[in-house]
Parts: sequence; C-alpha cells; structure tokens
Amino acid sequence: MLPESTRRQTILRLALPIIAGMLSQSLLNLIDAALVGSLGEAPLAGVGIGGYAIFLITAVVFGLSSGVQAQTARRHGERDWGGRAHPLGAGLLIALLVAGPLTLLCFWQAPRLLGWINQDPAVHAEAVSYFRWRVLSLVPVAMIFCFRGYWNGIQRTGIYLRIILVMHAINVLASIGLIFGHWGLPRLEAAGAGAGTTASLLVGVALWAWVSRRHLGPRVGPRRWPRPAILATTLRLAAPHSFQQLWFAAGYAVLFWILGQLDTASVAVGHVLVNLSLLLILPGVGLGLAALSLVGQAMGQEAHQEAHRWGWDVVRLAWPCLTTLALPMLLFPEAVLSLFLHDPALIDMGRLPLRLTALMIVLDAAALVLGQALLGAGANRTVMILTLATQWLLFLPLAWWVGVVLEQGLIGIWWVQLGYRCFNSACFALIWQRRRWQRLVI
Repeated sequence: MLPESTRRQTILRLALPIIAGMLSQSLLNLIDAALVGSLGEAPLAGVGIGGYAIFLITAVVFGLSSGVQAQTARRHGERDWGGRAHPLGAGLLIALLVAGPLTLLCFWQAPRLLGWINQDPAVHAEAVSYFRWRVLSLVPVAMIFCFRGYWNGIQRTGIYLRIILVMHAINVLASIGLIFGHWGLPRLEAAGAGAGTTASLLVGVALWAWVSRRHLGPRVGPRRWPRPAILATTLRLAAPHSFQQLWFAAGYAVLFWILGQLDTASVAVGHVLVNLSLLLILPGVGLGLAALSLVGQAMGQEAHQEAHRWGWDVVRLAWPCLTTLALPMLLFPEAVLSLFLHDPALIDMGRLPLRLTALMIVLDAAALVLGQALLGAGANRTVMILTLATQWLLFLPLAWWVGVVLEQGLIGIWWVQLGYRCFNSACFALIWQRRRWQRLVI
C-alpha cells in the first residue's frame, strides 16, 4: 500500500498536465472571442452559435477518449504491453468511419443545421461560414480523443499538455492572420477563426500520430487492423459516453430556453453563471481523468480494494482544490460579477445565484471524480443513465416548475440546481460504495 503523500503525488502528476491543458483551452476561447468581437456584433454572435453547434457535433465522438483510456489503463495494469495499443487502433478506425461521413453531412447541411439555432440572416451567414471551417476538423478531433485516451491510459499525461500548447500557439497565430489578413494570408474575418482552429487541429493530430508512432513502432498502423472483439468493446464503452455528452449539452440549451421564458436579464446573468461554473470545474474534471486511469490500472491488477480507494483519494484532493476556486465567488460575488456585467441591477440579480454556484462547484466534486472513475471501471452505461436521468427527469422539469410556473425566477432555478447537484453526487457516491462496478470485464 502506497503512503498517503505518494498517492497524492501520483494523482497530481497525472492530473496537473490535463488541468493545465483544459484551462489553456478555455483561455484560448476567450482570446478567439476578443479577436472576433472587434469585427462587430453579428460576427461574434455567429461564431458563438457556430461554436455551440460544433460542440454538439463533437459530442458524437467524445466517448472515444474514455473508451480507449479505460481499456488501455486496464491492459497497462495487467502488464499486457502489446495489448495496450489495440484499443488505440480500434478507436482510430471508428473515428474515421464515424467522423468522416458526419463531416460531409454537416458541411452539406450546415445552413439548415444552423438555421434551427438562429434565423437572423447576418448572424446565420457568419455562423455557417465559421461552422463549415470547423467541421472539417472533425476527423482530427476524433483521432486526438483516441490518442489522448491512450497516453492518459498509460499515465503519460505530460504529452497531452506539450502538444496542446503547440496547437494553441498555431491557433492564435493562424487565427490572427486569417481573421485580419496579415502576413499575406487571405482576410476571412469570422470564418478565419474557424480556419485557424482547424489548421491547429490538423497539426495537432499529425504531432500525436508522430509521437505515438515512435512510441509504438509497427503495432498500430494500416497493416494491423484491430480485432472485431476490440472494436465491439470500444464501441460499447464509447457510445454511452458520447450519447451522455450530447444530451448533457442539449440540456444546457433547454436551461437557457427556460431562462428565456423569464426575461432577458435572467438569460444574461445565467450565461455568466454557467460559463463560470464550466470553467471552474475543469480541475475536478482533470482529477477525474486521473482517477479513470488509476482505477483502470488497479482493476487490471485485480486490486479491487486499491481501485476503490483511488476513487475516494481523488475526491478528497478535489474538495480543497474546488473549494479554493469557489471562495472568491462565495465571499466577493459583486467583484467577480463586475468582471462580466456592468449594470448594477444585473450584478445584484446575480449575487445570490453566484454564491449558490460556488457551493455547487464544491458539492459536484464527488460526481465529477467518481463519474470518471466509474468510466475507468467500464461502467459507462451506469454513468450515462444516472447523469441524464437526474438532469432531464429531475433538474430541468423542476427548474421549469419552480422558475416559471411558481415564478421564483433565476434564484429559484439556482436553488433547484443546488439540490440537483447534491443528489447527483450522493448517487455517484452510493454507486461507488456498492462496488458492483468491480465485477465488470473490459
């Protein structure tokens, strides 16, 4: 049994590069918004809508990361060094077969897809041009998910951080050049942000492939087709997580529709609150991905008690981390809100909901970590059912009833969300304690 200090170091060694990469991605999104924002309201709105659409489409292949990582970590724990590469090969093949046709369909149907979200002609035109550039990178994105899952599974997370920083540098330079027409590049304006991102992803997937090829040698390649059993397992693990991510994202669209039934001010404040919460839970997500690898490896070693302990060890580390991030929102809500809102009435409206958001972030620790840990054990269907059931059957109906029907507004909806987060975390803790996930074979 490892000493407590060694266990903490192991968790942080795996989690910190992932967290840094995720935070850098959020910072890059803010930079893109600032660059496009200088072009005017319609381009900024178009990029926002196109970005949300590509987020929904990307969710279709999102589960490939956890599907590859869970199998790789299990083989790593079993010391099956050759077998570790097989899930990566299966994931890359699935990425090509799924994301390839989906790219063509979305590029062709982009005007219709974006028209469902926004009908303003100026905004719609900007959104379509941005989306079409971004959707060209869907195959590289799906493959990057697979590479990331493999390297996280063998506990080499530093590779992820180094490659993503190179991608971000290329993204910023390419976007500036293509948005404004610098350095002899064509001036594409808002579409240039999409083209710059796609260029960085193409470079990123080439870097991942080069690094992985050097590491693996000939074990993954066109002459080494994955066995049907491994393809089936990868699909079985990836499909529930992708389905969960797709409908989880759609749930936020419904939440904003509910806020829209109240008033414009509620939508504006709610937008700030949601984006702050999604940013500040990233350390919890990064720690959860570390738990996924550690649990998968322990299960491969048939060290069931060790796997169970890793889950709670990571939760205990996540709580103080998320509490530290939440404290400014809890103690100084006006100062935090004033960074995004300039109307005193909106700041006053958001004060209590922001404090509730701070509590949610801390209470969400168990769900964030143990949900990922369960993916490492292969309980993907359980995670999907619990996540979507609590969101769609509990939170969203209650948010509508309390916020709109009972006229409790934004504050009522955020109290409901606090209760939903508590219940969600309690359910994940109960499932983890019952240990039925220890019987799963992947």
